[in-house]
Order: sequence, then C-alpha cells, then structure tokens
Amino acid sequence: MLSDSSRHALISHVNMSTSSLHEHFRAATGMTPLQYQKTLRLGEARGLMAVDSFDASTAAHTVGYASPTQFSREYRRQYGESPYRDARQLRGTATPTPEGSAVSARRGWRAGG
Repeated sequence: MLSDSSRHALISHVNMSTSSLHEHFRAATGMTPLQYQKTLRLGEARGLMAVDSFDASTAAHTVGYASPTQFSREYRRQYGESPYRDARQLRGTATPTPEGSAVSARRGWRAGG
C-alpha cells in the first residue's frame, strides 16, 4: 500500500484531487485503487505458492499481508478455494486424501477405487 507521502506525491504529480484520481482510476480499471492492489497482491501470492511452492503463510507475508487469516479469507473470496487447495490444483498435485480422514470420508474416497 502506498504511504501517505507517496500517495500525496502521486496526487500532486498527476495534478488531481484524491477523489478525482479514484474516479479516473476506477473508470480505467473497473476497481478502486485498494481493490486493484489487493488483486495484484493475491495474484503474486498465488504465483509464489503454485510455482515456487511457498506455503500460504509465507506467501501472504511476502506480498505484504500481516495476517494469514485475512489473507486466506480474501484469497478464498478472490479464487473460490483455500490458498492450500488452489495451489495444489495449480501445481497439478491435487491428490485424494488418505482413507480414514474426515475429508475423504465426506467425499467417499476409497483406496484403489
């Protein structure tokens, strides 16, 4: 996120008020600056987990999230899956859970079947 001094420098540089900059930004991107930044950060974290095998907590911290819980909540909202499950699917390693676990029991998975 931009610091206050960086934000003021940007606003001064483009010679717009804060509200005008937000309005123009939204017209160009379809998002507020905060939504845009969140999308970029989540996308970067997704790449770190899928390509570089970062765990969700490390990826969250690397892209600037202080709270892994907040990161997971926003990630699920953006991509429809938990960071762990989505990264496994992106890496192509989505394998069934071992028989006997609560997840496999709910899904009806059986070894060798």
